[in-house]
Amino acid sequence: MAIYAIGDLHLSGHSDKPMDIFGAQWNDHANKIRDSWLKKVNNDDAVLIPGDISWAMTLEEAMIDLEWIADLPGKKYLIRGNHDYWWGSITKLNSLFDSMSFIQNNFFTYREYAICGTRGWNCPNHYKFTNHDEKIYLREVSRLEMSLNTAKRSGYDNIIVMLHYPPTNDKLEPSLFTEVLEKYNVRHVIYGHLHGETSYGAGLKGIYNGINYYLTSCDYARFEMIEIKG
Repeated sequence: MAIYAIGDLHLSGHSDKPMDIFGAQWNDHANKIRDSWLKKVNNDDAVLIPGDISWAMTLEEAMIDLEWIADLPGKKYLIRGNHDYWWGSITKLNSLFDSMSFIQNNFFTYREYAICGTRGWNCPNHYKFTNHDEKIYLREVSRLEMSLNTAKRSGYDNIIVMLHYPPTNDKLEPSLFTEVLEKYNVRHVIYGHLHGETSYGAGLKGIYNGINYYLTSCDYARFEMIEIKG
């Protein structure tokens, strides 16, 4: 049994929204992801998807993309990205598919791991951080701590966190997110959101203060599943 991650699928089964306008590497990207998924993932493996799942605007429109994911092997865990406007009632979402778990103010388990998370937000930075940003930032930090606290109180010490946004600003400075992650001794942090060569450096990668950080945007991963080890 293995754990894989891939983020920012940006599926558009309901609408014609080709991603190759963002570069030739995005050409036929969904099939690239599917080929890697089928090659690597078994039915008893876990797949973590940290947001920006579908371009759909409503759940009805998103169903074609969610069914596409559900039909692939493995147990899938998903959080909301900034483009997932279709994401609605968490109770409704978690009633749809046996193989898919949607995380929002809660957590799910896979083997000995608790899988926690929240969308996240832009962290305080030196060029633009408004009062509106601060409000959402603090709310998302609170949601992350709620998810982690529930997992800890349930007796879990091996914790994986999914965020959509990176947990620092582009200068990789500590934030309330990293403070909470370290407080709860999180083992792995999976995030996405960053696209393009000029943006990949704006997120932590590798081990930082004892936590292993993974950037899993599918273009960064060259549309290959990333295995989470340890």
